[in-house]
Amino acid sequence: MQLRNSNIRKLSGETFDVLVIGGGINGASAAAALAGKGVRVGLIDRGDFAGSTSMHSSNLVWGGIKYMESHDFALVRKLCKSRNHLIKSFPSTVQEIRFLTTIAEGFRYPPRYLWAGTWLYWLMGNGFTRLPRFLKPSAIKKEEVIIDTREAIGGFEYSDAYLHDNDARFVFNFVRTALNHGAVAANYVESLGARRENGAWVVQARDVMRGDRGDERSGDARNHDEANFEIRAKVLINAAGPWVDQHNALTGQQTQHHHAYSKGIHLIVPRLTDSQRVLAFFADDGRLFFVIPMGQRTCIGTTDTRVESPEVDVTDEDIAFVLDNINKRLCLDKPLEKSDIISTRCGVRPLAIKASNGNDRDFLQLSRKHAIDTDSGTAHISIFGGKLTDCLNVGEEIVDEVKQLGVTIPHPHYRWYGEPPEAVKKAFLHQARLMNLDAMTSPESSEPLTTRLWRRYGAQAMDMLEAIREDPRQGELLIEGTEYLRCELYQAQRREMITRLEDFLRRRSKISLVATDEQIRQSPGLMEACRILFGDQAQERFDEYFAGLPDTSSEAPSTTEESDSLAYSAS
Repeated sequence: MQLRNSNIRKLSGETFDVLVIGGGINGASAAAALAGKGVRVGLIDRGDFAGSTSMHSSNLVWGGIKYMESHDFALVRKLCKSRNHLIKSFPSTVQEIRFLTTIAEGFRYPPRYLWAGTWLYWLMGNGFTRLPRFLKPSAIKKEEVIIDTREAIGGFEYSDAYLHDNDARFVFNFVRTALNHGAVAANYVESLGARRENGAWVVQARDVMRGDRGDERSGDARNHDEANFEIRAKVLINAAGPWVDQHNALTGQQTQHHHAYSKGIHLIVPRLTDSQRVLAFFADDGRLFFVIPMGQRTCIGTTDTRVESPEVDVTDEDIAFVLDNINKRLCLDKPLEKSDIISTRCGVRPLAIKASNGNDRDFLQLSRKHAIDTDSGTAHISIFGGKLTDCLNVGEEIVDEVKQLGVTIPHPHYRWYGEPPEAVKKAFLHQARLMNLDAMTSPESSEPLTTRLWRRYGAQAMDMLEAIREDPRQGELLIEGTEYLRCELYQAQRREMITRLEDFLRRRSKISLVATDEQIRQSPGLMEACRILFGDQAQERFDEYFAGLPDTSSEAPSTTEESDSLAYSAS
């Protein structure tokens, strides 16, 4: 908590060039780009970073092949180039993956027509990925025996990319990049609105953690009063994701765009296939539907339901839709049931539409294309829509908009993204080999320890080597089965602004996605991890996370798969 508390004090102590409200992928990339180029940046989010839409994606980095049907070729071209750039810039994290799409009899397009489309898609991506392939039903069955091909008339295979780590972790790394370049960021700080005063924005902010607690020792509201403070900035960027419109209402902003909302859910279930490719189908209503590998788990979905509010939940109808579609398309020994669900993802996709013609286009044809509205008179920027694939473009475009508003960009050509230089990686790998670090890799791990530490921490992994050299206990597994070493928890405590236990279990790692709540509760070492992360608040944060969950402590894991269920979570 030391980093967060220090930054909250800094937020109220100076006037920033730019304040970014919202720490999802748009806000995080904007803050990283501005800070990297020398702008004095503040960043706040009323929850944790990547706490909403940015942690509910499919973990796919794709060029938007589905937008070809609506002839959005310019968008597809842009997204394909962005995907390629992410693969080159983050080779340890963003990696090519094959998609195998099966076409059933009666579909609106024949499979060879769609296969030809994948070649156009490949060409629009500059031939960066592996070549597409056409497959007959017999070939599909041979390569993926799990697929029910009885009604299939063909299929095709093509490439896009995926995140090796979870989406929220990817977003946080942009936040960390911004911090490394001098940005002042804090999670659980809510904007209550803003006003213009003497040519600058004054944001009424609230420390959610302090405001929610009050002063429990004295019984008065002192902490609640101290939770409120002001932040000043020359330029205000509204990157509040699905809540952009609501925050604009607080500041009296009129914009060309606003949001429509599409709810999407994913279900995490036991691993369905050993294949490391994405299986794609068209659901009963004609929309794309995915079976996505997730180590020892499989992610299936998604829905695409228009909703009127960003606050959404998984319903029985959502679950039935996903389970019905997957059971129809796969040959499983036993159909998937609700009891097989390990965890769920549920969020909204904010879709940018112009107020003047938002209803003129079929809702299902709306793209995730981002839009930036700038009010030069008030130095206010709003970011609508967007997707992870386009994050580098968002960052660069925001820098251009901020420059147009009169803010000096000290280092306009600085490259603010990407992995550390190859020389740094070679130095890390050399030292890791001298220490025989890979010998410490957990037997259940899907990759060597050096690979995981570099991908997750980059140059900061050097600090962990030093910690292990000084104290071998730092190289011990802390939470059995998770691959998390003791030194990683200390690293998280110092540098990752983990404020609540969910921040660690769900966003900095994906433990809570691949393990049930009870398996997490009974995991050896979890309380020690809480003590490292939260100090004297360890028990409070532990109880907060598990509050309201059914007590099934007598139901210990009964199978090898269950007891090892945490093994993939940190890989």
